[in-house]
Amino acid sequence: MTNPTATTSVPRRPAVLFALGFRPFYLLAAGLAAAWIPLWVMVWHGHFVIPNGFSPVGWHTHEMLFGFTSAVLVGFLLTAIPNWTGRPTVSGLPLAGLAALWLAGRMVMLAGAALPWQVVAAVDVAFLPLAAASMLPPLVATRNRRNIAFPFVLMALALANLVLHLDAAGIAPLGAEATRAVLGALMVLLVIMGGRVIPFFTKNRLPAAGVGRSERLDTLATAAVVLAVVLSVAAPLTPASGLAAAVLLVVRSIPWRPLAARSVPMLWVLHAGHAWIEAALFLHAALDFGLDLPASAPDHAFTIGGIGVLTLGMMARTARGHTGRPIEATRMMIAAFTIINLAAIVRVFGPIAVPEFQVPAIGLSGLLWASAFVLYLVEYVPILLGPRVDGRAG
Repeated sequence: MTNPTATTSVPRRPAVLFALGFRPFYLLAAGLAAAWIPLWVMVWHGHFVIPNGFSPVGWHTHEMLFGFTSAVLVGFLLTAIPNWTGRPTVSGLPLAGLAALWLAGRMVMLAGAALPWQVVAAVDVAFLPLAAASMLPPLVATRNRRNIAFPFVLMALALANLVLHLDAAGIAPLGAEATRAVLGALMVLLVIMGGRVIPFFTKNRLPAAGVGRSERLDTLATAAVVLAVVLSVAAPLTPASGLAAAVLLVVRSIPWRPLAARSVPMLWVLHAGHAWIEAALFLHAALDFGLDLPASAPDHAFTIGGIGVLTLGMMARTARGHTGRPIEATRMMIAAFTIINLAAIVRVFGPIAVPEFQVPAIGLSGLLWASAFVLYLVEYVPILLGPRVDGRAG
């Protein structure tokens, strides 16, 4: 008699992990977020030295942009492109290779002083162009013009990453401009993607709320953000552009019915992330108008609030959806969503309210940020390593 269990196919964890892009890259991004920020707090307080060619602040900024954010972006795009095109993106060994390259970049950035800067730059910069190249075939084959720009944006980010390495090596002193350009490009990306998914998800979940979306407002708001971003690099003292962009983002979000989403955590976290982008632009304008605010307040409103809150919300939502699970937030994830917003509030508004709170705010905000991603890992490691609950591939 044949043993029935001998023919049962049980996916191995390594095979499942590299079945689709969100699995390894959400795992890596959350792990980095949970580990690197406490490390940065230790560096900030002088308890640890990062042995590489970057300044401590430069290393921290680089790793949050080209470590954490890049991993989330690549994981999201590799997962979304099959939905957009009906064709698969990389999986298996090629996907494992991309993940290994990202990880190698983190290692050389952590201890790059023992290597020539050219080697550090080559290893670190290579990830985004290769990830972009892996996304192009399905987009080109299906003539998907609506989304074809995303791989080219990744390549542009890679170029900015190279500029940061050249700056750290003392060859091209353009690090500040490159960082500003990267933050601006990411803001434009999140504004575009948020304008697509936030009203769509809200309307699907709350059909009676009367959620709407204006293409004209979307276009105006996005154009205003692009203008504000360009001027922030080319002509920083232009407060009217940032203020106009902030106001237009608020106006375009009104038809999305953000207040109606307050009882649905998987929705309110996305609306909150969008609101943090608005806050960042308002704070940029306030600084340019001469208000006495910490210079880092707008950037932390965008990075901790805009990037952090939106990415955590999307990582939670898409990981459940693409593993066949109900798109509902557990108590653990509601806590994570709340904590990461608290991290942004403490880091941005703590020093504004109490200037002497600047140093404690860094430590407390870092602890809150790391705690949010630890909670994500506790809940989502089994999900990311396990097969879909509906038995489908992916």
